[in-house]
Amino acid sequence: DSIYRFVIESPEIASHRKPGQFVIVRADAEGERIPLTIADADAEKGTITLVVQTIGASTMKMAELNAGDCFRDVVGPLGHPTGLKNFGTVICIAGGIGIAPLYPIIKGLKEFGNRVIVIMGARTKDLLIMREDVEKVCDEVVYCTDDGSFGRKGLVTEAAEFVIAREKVDQAVIIGPTIMMKFSVMTTKKHNIPSIVSLNSIMIDGTGMCGGCRVSIDGKTKFACVDGPEFDGDLVDFDGLIRRLGMYREAEGVAVQKHKCRLDSAAELLEKKEVD
Repeated sequence: DSIYRFVIESPEIASHRKPGQFVIVRADAEGERIPLTIADADAEKGTITLVVQTIGASTMKMAELNAGDCFRDVVGPLGHPTGLKNFGTVICIAGGIGIAPLYPIIKGLKEFGNRVIVIMGARTKDLLIMREDVEKVCDEVVYCTDDGSFGRKGLVTEAAEFVIAREKVDQAVIIGPTIMMKFSVMTTKKHNIPSIVSLNSIMIDGTGMCGGCRVSIDGKTKFACVDGPEFDGDLVDFDGLIRRLGMYREAEGVAVQKHKCRLDSAAELLEKKEVD
């Protein structure tokens, strides 16, 4: 119930976007800028697709829109596209909603002739999204859930070990929660499998101006928005990244509470008006 698919009319972005790139969206004039990787695009129809989970105030505002409404602005495509080529056999590891930004990459990898195995993990079956979409464009999907309600019971790292033990893997692409990406990279690195990760979750401005998305890559400071959003997973300082993400938690909580208070006030006014 907390995950939404938005199909947005934006011919310019649809005709230029490549797998791995993102857009910056503002729900309204007072909304914050949030980075969202483009989950799909149709150049003929002039549309792009975004998949959003309502967690913070801005995504809650987005969820309140109806068909035919407009976002305040959508800027893109931004960031470097994924460096696609024929690697051989590729495992694409998705944690939760991470399957949305992985989807165009999976399609791109197949176009280059790769064998693509998708490992899709979530807490429970209900959170495994886009299953039919993914099954149509890859060679195999390995599902896993924390509670065992669908597929293998366990974590994506355990599923990755299962696939790696079964066959030779040449490349990994990993997108999902930061802690999941950290341990997935540890797993692939142990087997000398190079990995690509996406770090758009730390962005704020999205154009390299604010500096809020600083990350340490191989000991050097990079900006996730203009130098990424994708990086060599083996070179990312995940512990530093996790600490930086935690810096915004309190402010995000305050924003959510303010938004809920506004909704409650609006509901009370509407109820009073109906009574009167």
